Amino acid sequence: MKVTENWIEEGRKPCRGKGYPQRDSAEHEGYAEVLTGKRIIENNNTNINSSKAGLLEEILSSQNLNNAYRQVKRNKGAHGVDGMGVEYLLKHLKDNGEELRKSIREGRYRPKPVRRVEIPKEDRRKRTLGIPTVIDRVVQQATTQVLTPIFEEQFCETSYGFRPRRNAHMALQKCIEYADEGYRYVVDMDLEKFFDKVNQSKMIEIISRTVKDGRVISLIHRCLRAGAEENGEYIKTEQGLAQGGNISPLCSNIMLNELDHELESRGIRYVRYADDVVLFAKSKRAAQRIFEHIVPYIEKKLFLRVNKEKSSVGYIGKIKFLGYGFYPSKMGMKLRVHPESTKKLKAKVKEITARSGGIGYDVLKARLKRYITGWINYFKLADVKKQLMHIDAWLRRRIRAFIWKRWKKVQTKTKMLKKLGFNNNDAYMYARTRKGYWRISGSPFLSKAITNDRLKLAGYVNFTSCYEAVKI
Repeated sequence: MKVTENWIEEGRKPCRGKGYPQRDSAEHEGYAEVLTGKRIIENNNTNINSSKAGLLEEILSSQNLNNAYRQVKRNKGAHGVDGMGVEYLLKHLKDNGEELRKSIREGRYRPKPVRRVEIPKEDRRKRTLGIPTVIDRVVQQATTQVLTPIFEEQFCETSYGFRPRRNAHMALQKCIEYADEGYRYVVDMDLEKFFDKVNQSKMIEIISRTVKDGRVISLIHRCLRAGAEENGEYIKTEQGLAQGGNISPLCSNIMLNELDHELESRGIRYVRYADDVVLFAKSKRAAQRIFEHIVPYIEKKLFLRVNKEKSSVGYIGKIKFLGYGFYPSKMGMKLRVHPESTKKLKAKVKEITARSGGIGYDVLKARLKRYITGWINYFKLADVKKQLMHIDAWLRRRIRAFIWKRWKKVQTKTKMLKKLGFNNNDAYMYARTRKGYWRISGSPFLSKAITNDRLKLAGYVNFTSCYEAVKI
């Protein structure tokens, strides 16, 4: 059979091999039962055997599953607990795709635990990611593709994260709009470990108000309750969303859409990007009052926690939002790069240009170009040209230090300095210096040898030129 990416429409056969081990059901016991007290339930109109809405059939349609596969392949990403990489996904789906669809239709499908990994955050702490298997990512992506248009109709205008045709720049421009209308005092709300603390029962209850196909509700619930594997040990996931799961961004928006509607009903101006929320007021006292009144709703109705130490109330110029800062001007409120973002930039450039990295010139150029281009495309809304000129001077010094170390031997340094215009005696004298790499990189003779123009001709990209290109 010819291998194509249209796996769901090829000839298929059920899985006859050993397959992957299956866990017991992760579905919540008493799923459709009415619970009392403070416990939260799904909408009791939801029947897990009901196919009235036909959403599951839409999720399992050939076109939707093929689109889900292509998206997972484009995203690439690491393997899950079964070790299967994206490169093996097509073959597996061709051999076992029909069995997968059948198991989902019959309610036998059980997602595998996510593989937990930790990545460093800016404050030296760790962020936990949960990586589902590639098969589970296809199922989650297929579910997300069908549910997104349904919930998009319910989402509010000033929510910008994880939504089609919306981005962080639109959120920042909305902040500027509010500030220029006189709303220059803000509540910078910090939801403590939002993805780790989401109440899954509340989440399912909210989804059930809209999704009446109980089989889809059950599928989502299983994805949430699949568990996690860390250092070979299975861990239950009775709360939270796996950062790394394809369905998690949609679920987070569904949960926080409740907050959006509550804020709108109270007449509060706000901008939300995922779990980053900024509330606007015309005075500090009004902002403080908003904060005091909204916290009980978040904690008692949505069962989320507000980190009061990290949340702040004050002038908009003192906050960091999506990496940007704000400052007033004669032309209205403007954007700048927040000092913490600048610090992060320098740390990344230091990592790329590390002299002990063992990389060549071509790799260095490619890495710098990729990072600088991405950084400028994100921070292009900021007034940052003067700052970038200083950063570029520092970057060129980093590159000169890298090159000086690559020359290594006295003979090589002498040879290269002669090629760059020094006479034999000067070249030999400078080549024998015992000063350190960083000190030499700032010396006049090396700046004269490795000029800014020569670095540009060699293919080294800088921040200022990229910024000017996107500003045209």
